Amino acid sequence: MAVYNNGVIFDNIDTNDPNCWKIESYIKRGGYSALKKIIDQKITQEAIIAEIKLSGLRGRGGAGFPTGLKWSFMPRALQGQKYLVCNSDEGEPGTFKDLDILKYNPHSLIEGMIIGGYTMGVTIGYNYIHGEIFEIYEQFELALEEARKNGYLGKNIFNSGINYELFAHHGYGAYICGEETALLESLEGKKGQPRFKPPFPASFGLYAKPTTINNTETLASIPFIIKDGGENFYNKGIPNNGGTKLFSVSGSVVKPGNYEVPLGTPFTKLLEMAGGMRNNRKLKAVIPGGSSAPVLPADIMNNCNMDYDSIAKAGSMLGSGAVIVINEDVCMVKALERLAYFYHEESCGQCTPCREGTGWLYDIIHRIEHGNGKIEDLELLDTIGNQMAGRTICALADAAVFPVRSFIKHFKHEFIHHIEHKKCLVNHKWC
Repeated sequence: MAVYNNGVIFDNIDTNDPNCWKIESYIKRGGYSALKKIIDQKITQEAIIAEIKLSGLRGRGGAGFPTGLKWSFMPRALQGQKYLVCNSDEGEPGTFKDLDILKYNPHSLIEGMIIGGYTMGVTIGYNYIHGEIFEIYEQFELALEEARKNGYLGKNIFNSGINYELFAHHGYGAYICGEETALLESLEGKKGQPRFKPPFPASFGLYAKPTTINNTETLASIPFIIKDGGENFYNKGIPNNGGTKLFSVSGSVVKPGNYEVPLGTPFTKLLEMAGGMRNNRKLKAVIPGGSSAPVLPADIMNNCNMDYDSIAKAGSMLGSGAVIVINEDVCMVKALERLAYFYHEESCGQCTPCREGTGWLYDIIHRIEHGNGKIEDLELLDTIGNQMAGRTICALADAAVFPVRSFIKHFKHEFIHHIEHKKCLVNHKWC
């Protein structure tokens, strides 16, 4: 899997160097200079938050919430323990950018979390790492030990009065733990299930204390913003979409991998960077923001830019930035069947509409795919979706419904062909 250096997080990194993740390499590239700038210039917490707001940095985990605003919610003056948690539980199909940040540039995350801790008056942080990448968890532990030995973690960092300790925690591969409150439950040693909100983590989070939760890419962007300025970061993107973004490009492309490009980059440019379509097949559709984002057909995507506003206007969402490229030979009914199965399997079962609804969606799509569908099933799928979306504690039910609705909206003719002819329109046989 290739990582192409450009922009902020992967700038000047030789990913072919097996030691590129180590602290010596990070410091040579200017690492930890943002933290030293804060200490030497005695930059205040308020000034840092203002700089992050100026940068236009939005949460890179999927929601796209303004990071500076989120940090301002933390009650800094409140006495007692507070926490900063990094969400590295990357479990959605098509998403693998955070894995490469931890693999190639873990100290950017560590420095970002130290800065975040100082800014929000937090002295303890946790990085929750997806359980299926245990070797990355072990490497991150080594990176933490490097930071401690070099004085970047611990008490009174470089005689600045800043105290910050950071710990790694690995999950066990449950997709639901990517939801921030389910992550907190798991971090506390409980079953990973989402909490009712309110109260929100900013006031009642980890161990019932005020907690801020950010994505890996979000926190890894912080050192650049402090070192080179929020305006510089903002100007790398377009209005209301500041900075660069990592896109995990997979599917029918010649060079699948992570590409860091300015927000607002045309999709056609991103596809070109990934080597174009594999085997010269035609582009059929794209899921632009991870498997939970609505699919878009080729004629729409070819006129889209890769930023929050453009993708939303087109009828989907940027999400985590996982770009799944689908070629003309793919049966959309079979593809949707596989996605529906994933959400059925990963539902935590806490909410009835999700627990029962995801299974129902999968069963109906499965029977359409295997020649037992009825034309009424298409309306039934929509009805089920209406009873699921917005009616559960977390957004997993919505994530299961979005693909169903969008696949049928844009490729309804394939579903009808399966139902009426008992075979696939694409392959002219059962998939």
